[in-house]
Parts: sequence; C-alpha cells; structure tokens
Amino acid sequence: MAYAAVISLKSVIERLLKSSKISFVPPSKKIIKSAYKQVQSLQQVLKRFDDNISSSSERVDALDEEIRESVRKLEDVIESHVSNQFLSQSEQCHPLLLLSLDMAELKQEIDSFNEEIKKMEDEYVNLPCQEYDAVSSTIGCRGKKSKMVGLSDQFQEIQTRLLDPTEPCYHTLVGMAGIGKTTLATQLFEDPLIVSHFDCRAFVTVGQKYRLKDILIGILAQVNPEIDKTMKLDDLKKMIYQNLKGKTYLVMLDDVWTTQVWNDLRRLFPYNKNGFRVFITSRLQNMIVYSSDDYKIRLLNKEESWDLLCEKVFVEDGLCPSQLEKAGKKIAENCEGFPLLIVTIANILSKADKTPEYWRKAADRDNSVFMDANDQIMSKVLFSSYEYLTQHLKACFLYMGIFPQNYEIPRSKLINLWRAEGFLEHSAMQCLEELVTKSLVMVHKKSLYSHYRSPIHQIKTCGLHPVFWHLCNREAEKNNFFHVINGLAEAVEHERRLCVHKNIQFVINEDVYKSIASVSRTHSLLCFGPYHKYPVPISLKYLRLLRVFDALSIRMYEFPMEVLKLVQLRYLAFTYNGNIPSSISKLRNLQFFIILRHLSIINSCKDLSYLPIEIWEMQELKHLQITGSNLPNPCGAILPNLVTLLDVSPRCCTKELLERIPLLSKLRIRFDLSVHTNESSNHLLDFISRVSLSSLKCVVLNPIPRCEFVVLPRAPIVTNFDSRVVKLSLSGFGYPWEDMSTISSMWSLQVLKLRRYAVRGPKWETRDRAFKSLKVLVIEDSDLMQWTVGIKTFRCLEHLTMRRCHRLEVIPSSFGEYFGLSIELVDCNPLVVACARVMDGKRKRKFLSVSTSIHD
Repeated sequence: MAYAAVISLKSVIERLLKSSKISFVPPSKKIIKSAYKQVQSLQQVLKRFDDNISSSSERVDALDEEIRESVRKLEDVIESHVSNQFLSQSEQCHPLLLLSLDMAELKQEIDSFNEEIKKMEDEYVNLPCQEYDAVSSTIGCRGKKSKMVGLSDQFQEIQTRLLDPTEPCYHTLVGMAGIGKTTLATQLFEDPLIVSHFDCRAFVTVGQKYRLKDILIGILAQVNPEIDKTMKLDDLKKMIYQNLKGKTYLVMLDDVWTTQVWNDLRRLFPYNKNGFRVFITSRLQNMIVYSSDDYKIRLLNKEESWDLLCEKVFVEDGLCPSQLEKAGKKIAENCEGFPLLIVTIANILSKADKTPEYWRKAADRDNSVFMDANDQIMSKVLFSSYEYLTQHLKACFLYMGIFPQNYEIPRSKLINLWRAEGFLEHSAMQCLEELVTKSLVMVHKKSLYSHYRSPIHQIKTCGLHPVFWHLCNREAEKNNFFHVINGLAEAVEHERRLCVHKNIQFVINEDVYKSIASVSRTHSLLCFGPYHKYPVPISLKYLRLLRVFDALSIRMYEFPMEVLKLVQLRYLAFTYNGNIPSSISKLRNLQFFIILRHLSIINSCKDLSYLPIEIWEMQELKHLQITGSNLPNPCGAILPNLVTLLDVSPRCCTKELLERIPLLSKLRIRFDLSVHTNESSNHLLDFISRVSLSSLKCVVLNPIPRCEFVVLPRAPIVTNFDSRVVKLSLSGFGYPWEDMSTISSMWSLQVLKLRRYAVRGPKWETRDRAFKSLKVLVIEDSDLMQWTVGIKTFRCLEHLTMRRCHRLEVIPSSFGEYFGLSIELVDCNPLVVACARVMDGKRKRKFLSVSTSIHD
C-alpha cells in the first residue's frame, strides 16, 4: 500500500502548488518542490513492480511498509502545518483572499524525508526481480471428477449454444474466483452430447503462470497423441492449424488470466465452416471482444446451496439427518451462494461431530467454522485475485471493505469518496470498471440506460461478496488502511480510516476517545450503523487531519462547530435540521457537502434559507445536496466546479442563480405543496432554456390523493427545454397528457420517467414523429386508459416500463414492430399483459421481454 500513500502525498503537494489561493513565503515553494520531485521519482520506482507481480517477498513487503509509513508521516506533517497556518490566518482575512504559506519550519523534516526515501528507493531498485516461473499448463480436466450440483439452467443454455451451428464460435464463461467456472466447464466438456458432436476435443488449464508452448503441447497431445513434444514453438503453431483444419473441434481453455493468452492463440485456430468452438473460462470479462458470447456464472440459490452442502458432507447418500436440517440450511444460506465456501465448510463439518449443538454453533457467521473456511479460501484462491491487481487498483478495492458486509454501495457515493480520499491516480469510473471486469466487484442494480458509451455508467449500486469483504478487511488491518471500531479498548491512533458498522452509541466510548486523543493520523471517519435520531456524544477535536466525515446515520441536534477547524475536509455529510453557520466557508477544500433532514420539514417561514451566502465562497464544491433548502442569491459570485445540485427547493431555481453554476449537469428539485403551492404556476423550470443540464429530476413530495386521482395545483409545462437535456424525471405534478407535446419535441431527450401521477388523464395521443431520440420510457402510477402513437414516433425506444397502470388495456400496436424493444409490466392490468404477450408471440425472434407481478 506504499503506492497509494505516495499518490495521496503527491496530490496534497500538487494541490498546494497549483492553488490560486495560496502565496508561498520564499523559499517555501522550493522546499515543497524538492519533496514533490522525490515523490515523483518514488512513484516511478514503485510502478516497476506492476510488471513483476511475483516480486513480493519478505524484504519487499517490509520495505513497502517502511516507505508507506515515511510517506504518511510527511503527509501528516505537511497537512498539520498547513492547517495551523490556515486557521490562524482565517480569523483575520476574508476566505477569498490569498493565504500566506511558510514552509521554512519543515525544511529539516523534508530534507530528512528526501534522504531517507532516496535510500529506500535505491534498495527497492536493486531488489532482484523474481519473474514468474511459468508452470506447465495442465492437460485434461483438472481435479477429481464429481457430480455437479446446481446451475442446471446455465449448463443447458451453454450446451445448446455449443451444439447450435448458428451460434458464435467463441464463448467465455466468466465469474469471480471460486464460483464454479472450472466445474461447469468440466461437466460441459464431458457431456455425452458434446463428446459425440465434435470430432476432437482438448481441455487445457492455463493458470496465472503459463508458457505458450505448454498450452500448444497440451492441445496437440489430446488431438494427436503422437505429436513430438520437443518441437519448436513455430512448428507447434503450424501443427495446431494442420491438426484442427477441416474438423469439428472443441478447445476449452480454463482459468485464463490475461487477454494476451487469446491474442497469442486466436490466429492459430482454423475457421472451419463445418463447426468449431473455442470455450474460455476466466475471471476477466470481455476476454474475446468480437464474435463471442459471455456467460456470467451466477451464485447458487438457497436450494442449490443446501443440496451442495449435503452432497459434500454426507458423501454416501447426500441425505441430512432431520435433527441437523434446520441448522444445516442456515449454514448453507450463510455461504451466500458461493460454491467454494460451501465445499470448504462442508469439508470442516464432515470431519467434526455431527451433533445439533455443534451445527447450531457453526450456523453463526462469527463462529470458528466460517472464520477457518474464509481463511482457507483466502490464502488458497482469493488472495491471488487481489495480488494480481495493479497497485493503483488495490486501494480502491480495499476501500470497498470499509462498508458493512452485504452493503449495497451507491456508485455515486463510492466514486465521490474515492475522489475525496486522495489515493486515485486514474479516473474513478475507470477504476470501478476494471474491478467489475475482473469479477471482484458485484453489480447489484443497474439503470435502464446511460447516455455514456461505457456500461459502467449504468451501475446504480455495487458491492462485495462476503468472501471478498473478509479479504478486504484482513488486508486493510494489516496495512493500517482502515479499522472497524467495535467498542473495545482499541489502539486506533495509527489507523488511516475509522468506520463504525454498529450502533455508534455502543462503540464510540471513553476507551476509544482516549485512543483517538493521542497523536491521531486518522483521515476519515465513516458511520454506517443504524440511523440514530437521539443525540450522540461524538467529538472531532482530535481528528484534525480529517478529510472525510460521513455521518448521515447520526442526527445532529446542534451544528458540530468542531467541524469548522477541520480545514482538510473534502467530504462532509450528516443529518441536521438547523441552519448552517456562515463560517462554513472556512472549509476551503470541501468538495462534497451533503445535509439531509430528519424526517420531513415543514417551513413556517417562506423566506427561510438553510444556507448562508458564504456558501458561494466555497470554490472547490463539486457536489451539493441540501434537502429542501434554498441557495441564497449569489450576488455576482460563482461556483466554478459544482456539477451536482440535489434536493433544492424551486425557489432558488432561477435563471440568474443557475447561470452562476456553469458546470452544473445534474439537478434535482423537491416541491413541498405545503410551502411551494403558489410558486409552481409561473416561472417553474423556465431557466432550462439557457442552462446546460444533462439530468433533471423534479419531485412533488406530498401529492394529495383524492378518490382515484391526484389533485394538485396546476403546474405549467416547460415551454422551452434546453436541447441538451438527456434525462428527465417528473413525479407528482399532475400535468395533462396534452402538455407532453412540448417535451416530445426535445431532440436530445433519451430517458423520460413519469412517476406518481406526473401526468394524469385517461387519454394520451402522441403526435407524429415525436420523441425522436427517446430510448427509455417509464410510466408509474398512472390513470391512463387509452394510448395512441403517431407515425414514426418512439422510433429509437429500447425499453418501456409500466408500473401500477391498472386502467390501460392495450399497448400501441406499433410497439410490436420495434426491433429490440423490451417491455416490463409490473402490477398492471392483465389485459395489457396479454396484449404484450400476443405481440411477443408474433415475432420470429423474441425481442419483447415481458415480466409482470400479476399471475394470470
């Protein structure tokens, strides 16, 4: 983790050198630049070991730790010194004025650091590079043949496609380590139908360390056993082509770690018109970019997990005694569908006493059975996936373990936290994409569409499987990367990050505060426990170097004034109903500012503003979420870096104000009818015509239902939407369907979501050539009864979702003609479900995907 520490220190120095708000007292700039130059050199040296992944040794690990601690120490010294000078000067000068920074006091410390790091760097360079000793690729199916339990649906699907001559010739089976890729591939390879279909077959396990020559020999040995294994590489390549040409062949390459393997082999396989298949299993997605099918192996369900546990524990008949069944099913369930963990635990259980008492204890996730099993699979299988990561990805991956187990992490929050922490070298989205592609991070929820080309932008929430979560926590503790506070007498002064997963009232106690009160090096405090609506005694005065304070689960009854002295803060989030003090502008480095309200707030004063005008002095802000609050008049000021503004009231959404936020691309407005009833009739959204927004969401918090309709004050439809709006979401407004004609002319609109009676009325007639670019349409809670679509309307539509539309009986017939359109119906009229299924049945190939919660 030295590399992450180096990137963090480098970013700290860069921010100081590039800041337009800082004036260096000579020779301060020269002093700090000397450290920057040394850090840059060290970064290049550490990068060298990405090319020699196996160079890990006891001395390398020890040296890595020494470098990490030295770099962290200097980072803390610099930030502490800068914080002291900022605090002393902020009392005397305006936040927008230059701050004078004198680094002379740190010259000796920086010189000592440069000398110390240079020695470590020289030793690092001279360490012997231990290149991987390639291991001969395994010929034939690896391991003992056994009955496959579960995944019968995926087995049948892949089997069908391997035998179907119209399917692609190249196939990949991807998934995280230990999920059962090799087992499934082996079953397919030995399936009688597969065996009889192909003239020749070859199964080669490649592995992390491989030689191309061994792979070729492994294939040829199964195709032509008389092959001369002493042949040169070029001759072996020719023999591969000659021996497979004109045959129906199946080549399975198991456990492939890099695309280089496929790049070396793809031109050697002859393209036979009479049929061939190349099948690859890998942890890496998109192994074959063209003409291929990717099968993502799924986790086992509860029934399959239970069957596998019984199969492995009770080898003779696979039957579990009735007295063990309840506890046994709980054990299987706690394995979260992960086959390797189930098999490992089954091995432990098979050697232990099969008594109800023992099994009940084993069903506890914190029991030694689960702990031992996790340790075994971590050391034997999972750790290699982590070790194989490039250095800039390791910190990103470990950081995901800071969230509680099985936590669904919002993508936007994860990205914002990564950016605030300061260890990112590359794009945050690129890092997340790499972790997903390497099957280390699971995607939980996806949006229907993203106007970005990369599918990673469709991710809404993601997370870690518990086995990888345990790995992250173990490695984080070893590297002092983060520590989970459990309330015991803990030494936390050396921990970079502290997190709370349980009720904070039970873990932040006197012993913990005593430890924090020592020389704390903590940069982050994150609280994920259950929401706590009563006062919590939490002190920040000892955490002077804090960059991240995330406490949305804690309700603050008074504004925590200690926060204002944390001048290094970049991410601040908590729940608070009161006013924000004007001195918030002291937090010059703050980039992400999130204030949620306890329950809902009813404003008694229409002029009440929760944010002071000084908010416009916080030039670094990128993300601002101020639930139901108003931004004050900017008075000529500007927020040059703000991209996201969420949950503001409509009062502050004027053209004049939003023009002072030039980079704003995402805006979410909240309407409270008890407060904004009279304001939603004249200027609502008029500013859109001149503001560059890609995403706009407007929500009425409390629409008033009456009988079968929602009765709302008439809100005007937007008359001049900016052409750059890509995503629009409306909720609770009660527009008549006739007003949709204006929105339908927005040529750039790709996603439209109409929720909670956003539009009302029984009839919607869509005019000709409307919604030219729309790809996703969502309609929820609508009283729509009749829907007609004009000529060449919705021509780009890819996905239609309708939820709780109980009155609509027929979907426009033209939708049945749209190639690739998928339709999702949830809790809708059975007649409209039947209509969609009739459309689906008329297609030669099924491009309509109809799902429903109605059982008809």
